[in-house]
Amino acid sequence: MKVLIIGAAGMLGRKLAERLAADGRIGASPIGTMHLVDVVSPPVNEGRPAVETEVADLSSQGTAEKLIAARPDVIFHLAAIVSGEAEADFEKGYRINLDGTRELFEAVRRAHEADGYRPRLVFASSIAVFGAPFPERIPDSFHLTPLTSYGTQKAIGELLLADYSRRGFFDGIGLRLPTICIRPGQPNKAASGFFSNILREPINGEEAVLPVGEDVRHWFASPRAAVEFFIHAATLDLETVGPRRNLTMPGLAATVGEEIAALERMVGPEAAGRIRREPDATIAGIVAGWPRAFEAQRACELGFEAETDFDEIIRVYLEEEGGGSAV
Repeated sequence: MKVLIIGAAGMLGRKLAERLAADGRIGASPIGTMHLVDVVSPPVNEGRPAVETEVADLSSQGTAEKLIAARPDVIFHLAAIVSGEAEADFEKGYRINLDGTRELFEAVRRAHEADGYRPRLVFASSIAVFGAPFPERIPDSFHLTPLTSYGTQKAIGELLLADYSRRGFFDGIGLRLPTICIRPGQPNKAASGFFSNILREPINGEEAVLPVGEDVRHWFASPRAAVEFFIHAATLDLETVGPRRNLTMPGLAATVGEEIAALERMVGPEAAGRIRREPDATIAGIVAGWPRAFEAQRACELGFEAETDFDEIIRVYLEEEGGGSAV
């Protein structure tokens, strides 16, 4: 099996590549080659066989054709700029998040029409495709109402994926990811970054800034759960999914206050004391339009799973990143 990961230098791309390399297979199919692509060089651990890396911009004309020239069996499309950056730079957001996606889909379509090529294509979407007003728990039947440029770009990508799959150009599935927490490494430009920052930095002995109130509720899953989503989507019988190819992933609905309480339980009160409250009206305004909880019934019935409490999310971070220690 040939695997292509676009966006392989990002946090989830790196973790997905590491997991696939460790497993050596997707489902029952051994991985023969893995092609890792991003706008910066994706990391490769020593000793990984049959891993190729490439620096490329998917939105550049002709790039997508080159990336699929070897006819990968599974394509994981994770390449995107994050919400805050897409909002701040309108043109860049649409070029990367929409034009890049369309370039990939079109390249696969042309290959399909030339030689019957039809890969499994797993698309990383986002719960940002939904915007207020919405019910407290959003059902699978709720309509797309993005209130940000990022959410709009992902929503258009979902529609394209469903149509190209309907036409048989590829076998696509879109995953609306929860906010991934706790993200390792340095803060990124995502407006949701503070959800991870207020846990990661205190765990590692540093101060963090909380720009919103503790009553803000949101939908979360760990990086480990997200990697499992992608792998499960790559092996799922899509006949059971039907024409509605985009699924809201399961997750955990929690308030900022519940995050902090879990931090106190898992790491200690001194960690929670490193959180500094600095209200930010701009971030609070963005967050106010975000979903708070989902039913995610379809995804659960199809076998997708996520954490059920925030203690578990913190435990995943401690196990995988080695930050701090549980009390």
